Amino acid sequence: MQSNQADLLPEDIIEINTKKRKQLLPVWIKFFMWLFLAFGLIAPLALIFGLSGFNFQLSLYGFFTNEPFSIIGMGIVILFLLKGIVSLGLLMEKSWAVKLGLVDAALGILICSFVMIYSIVKPVPGSAINFRLELVALIPYFIKFKKIKTDWENTIEA
Repeated sequence: MQSNQADLLPEDIIEINTKKRKQLLPVWIKFFMWLFLAFGLIAPLALIFGLSGFNFQLSLYGFFTNEPFSIIGMGIVILFLLKGIVSLGLLMEKSWAVKLGLVDAALGILICSFVMIYSIVKPVPGSAINFRLELVALIPYFIKFKKIKTDWENTIEA
């Protein structure tokens, strides 16, 4: 039996809603998503090893340390946890994932910019101008998330 009801939603909206959110992400973001998911899972281990007295090198966005319980070490661990949470949200197609990804990207851009400017203003003897290569990925990451934000929010969670 056929229904004579008119569709309430146009076809283009139905197509957007039937798409999986993961399909909105390019391959390079999916690669980094898995990488930072692993780093986000490893970050708590850094704290456990730090409590055990082990020192190891942590580095992100131009900050580095050999002590996980220093201010810089804790900051790096928190940043890796943030990246892990964003990655998990993207993997699980959560509605908040792209918004938190935008925060993560903006924070990364700000930190990298600060490190670059600081290296010019307060140069360390024997060092050169510090260009952060992370910006090559962070800026497109931010732009891509800005572009897909509306589509991500209008697509149903898996």
